[in-house]
Amino acid sequence: MTARRFVKGSALSLIGFLLSPISWWNDLFVNVPLALVFAWTVSLLFPQAFLGSFVLGYWMTNVLGLILMHRGAQILLNGGSTAFDRKNLLKQLIISLFYTAVVLLLAKLKIAQPLPGYFVPS
Repeated sequence: MTARRFVKGSALSLIGFLLSPISWWNDLFVNVPLALVFAWTVSLLFPQAFLGSFVLGYWMTNVLGLILMHRGAQILLNGGSTAFDRKNLLKQLIISLFYTAVVLLLAKLKIAQPLPGYFVPS
């Protein structure tokens, strides 16, 4: 593995991790501000779309994080030999949506829950 490939794959994976829902602890400092900037930008043209674009922006940062983590891992493991074209991007998006659905399902089935003793509003 070349140093360049290691640095590129590691950087993409780290940025992806920071954006992904796996790193929920930094949402307030990374994903929410990015989503807010997105919502402000959209609301310049469509003020009534602020809330929806805020939620959409937050979701997009999480999906982008999963895609970047996956791409970084591809680069680290096999040099990212597959071209990253529209077809590959669509595949990554579908994978990310699947992972999002799995996370939601785990939460809904109460398989993934907060640790006991932590306050979670109902």
